[in-house]
Amino acid sequence: MDPKMDPAASLGERIGVVRARIAAAAARAGRAPDEVTLVAVTKLMPAERVREVYAAGLRIFGENRVQEAEEKIAALADLSGVRWELIGHLQTNKVATAVGLFARVQSVDSVRLAEKLEKKAAERGQALPVLLEVNVGGEASKLGLAPAETLDAARAIVRLEHLRPEGLMTVAPISQSGDAEEVRPIFRQLRELRDLLRQGVPLAGEQGGWDTLSMGMTDDFEVAIEEGATLVRVGRAIFGSRPGA
Repeated sequence: MDPKMDPAASLGERIGVVRARIAAAAARAGRAPDEVTLVAVTKLMPAERVREVYAAGLRIFGENRVQEAEEKIAALADLSGVRWELIGHLQTNKVATAVGLFARVQSVDSVRLAEKLEKKAAERGQALPVLLEVNVGGEASKLGLAPAETLDAARAIVRLEHLRPEGLMTVAPISQSGDAEEVRPIFRQLRELRDLLRQGVPLAGEQGGWDTLSMGMTDDFEVAIEEGATLVRVGRAIFGSRPGA
């Protein structure tokens, strides 16, 4: 049985399969595998499981909730070389904590949130890398900037001195048929929006670029890579079913 489907497969085997799938998708797009960063989504996973994937070689972890991440990061403070990124919605009352915890916030979904992050980052005297979350599919159940408002929002956010915008993030709709090809247009639209940002909201100096495209999860990351993803967020293909799932 394929380790990605086998509940008895080790974490190392699962990670190996995910890396092989990333490499194959990159090859189909004429890209190098090292152009794609793998983020292990550790939502609902206990610290012990995170230690296991760390031992298997992963170093970048994505968390959805600030409170859960705060406890987990403290429990794993002895691990060196770890990078934690916030990939879930950030409530404004958690901004101060998030700025102190995460190497990057991928889910900046409004100018208001960006301004609050700017204030807390300034108080700490640090520069905070961020991604702008775009609700490409226009789903009412998801947060994020509408594509049509993203350029104006980006123009406002790049003026914030302590934020470092590095790209865009999206969460594609769930395919009802299970066919990831259904969401290919979502990923293509995000890439095209990134290209517009490069032309209309250029970044210079230390502010970084719009190079990062965080898109693609367990069910669709291969299609996302074919459409230009530079970062994929994978949980279930690594850990299997989450507790309570």
